[in-house]
Amino acid sequence: MEYLSTLDDKSRISLPVRIRGNIKDNRLILTKGITRSIWVFQPDEWDAFCQKYINSAAISLQKQMVIQHSFIAPKAEIEIDRAGRITITPSLREYACLDHACKILEVIDHLEIWDSEQYRAYEKANESQLLAVLEEIGPVSAVSRQN
Repeated sequence: MEYLSTLDDKSRISLPVRIRGNIKDNRLILTKGITRSIWVFQPDEWDAFCQKYINSAAISLQKQMVIQHSFIAPKAEIEIDRAGRITITPSLREYACLDHACKILEVIDHLEIWDSEQYRAYEKANESQLLAVLEEIGPVSAVSRQN
């Protein structure tokens, strides 16, 4: 799902009711995403993310350090207020270029918060790759042959 929201003048963004209903401890972990967005994890999902990427024996020490500096260090633990809002830290707000209009995306194990214009530009820039990626994984090629 994707939702529209706005960032207020105190750097707060309202989470949709549907999302709030799935949050356990009223706490979230925010960090930099790969694509100039903010990734939002519940604490248990955050722990799983860290276990998967940081403690993997298959990752070199150098790669572990890159992940630690890119995702772990800039994290912020945020409480959801009574109105269902979270406050975006100044550094994360700047990183994701959040202005006023925002888009919240539900991804498999986390949320992503994007500036609406940044997300529109990302979609446009990746539009041509979408069909190729889908064909590579299979289902689109099977559907395409039927039509």
